[in-house]
Amino acid sequence: MKSFLDEKVDRYNNISFIENDPISVPHLFSGRQDREIMGFFAAILAWGQRKTIIAKCGELVQRFGGEPYRFIMEHSDDDLKSLLGFTHRTFNDTDLLYFVDFLHRHYSRYPTLEEAFLDGGVFHSVEDSLIRFERLFFDFPDAPYRTRKHVATPLRNSACKRINMFLRWMVRSDGKGVDFGIWKRIPQSALICPIDLHVDRTARRLQLITRKQTDWKTALELTENLRLLDPADPVKYDFALFGLSLENKWVKHGN
Repeated sequence: MKSFLDEKVDRYNNISFIENDPISVPHLFSGRQDREIMGFFAAILAWGQRKTIIAKCGELVQRFGGEPYRFIMEHSDDDLKSLLGFTHRTFNDTDLLYFVDFLHRHYSRYPTLEEAFLDGGVFHSVEDSLIRFERLFFDFPDAPYRTRKHVATPLRNSACKRINMFLRWMVRSDGKGVDFGIWKRIPQSALICPIDLHVDRTARRLQLITRKQTDWKTALELTENLRLLDPADPVKYDFALFGLSLENKWVKHGN
């Protein structure tokens, strides 16, 4: 199993992976905050066809005037009108305006979004970080109730696929040119594997998942099994599981 999946990691964990994946969006930028901001939006909007996700993120970059961090920090009330009408599935301009407001408040206090996942600068666990982040994100009187569905938390037993994917992008550092590795206080050994439809069906095919439902406990089960293969970097197998799902012949016929 390990040699098989390691070979698939090598096949997919390279710069050719970027072009057709939402991670291509933060790769458009060199600035740390721009990468954090657009990585966060790309992860949050990551449901549906990848081509559509990337296009919608491109639209968002345009609405930000091509400078996400500068827009977040320097926008006027009039500038916010450029965000009206943005939609992607159930994410709409009400949600977007609140995301912008949160990011402005956060970056007014801290130089990095990583701080929002830490406890006074200290990391405890990814589960603690995700719970802490969701609470912080909505700890504001004007937070729209409808927006809560877009930021998952283990407390609702969500698999938290999008936030786990964002953490993978920001934390993993392996020199392959895909993930950024710009956050240093969260160890990559502690990351939890994102579970989307592709990863879920491949992991079940390989018996890395036994739970019938797909939830937070399932994400933990999958990650613990992946840690048996690589304790230092279990989430690298996200590439292998996703890539194997794209190889439909293997998934359907076991070849």
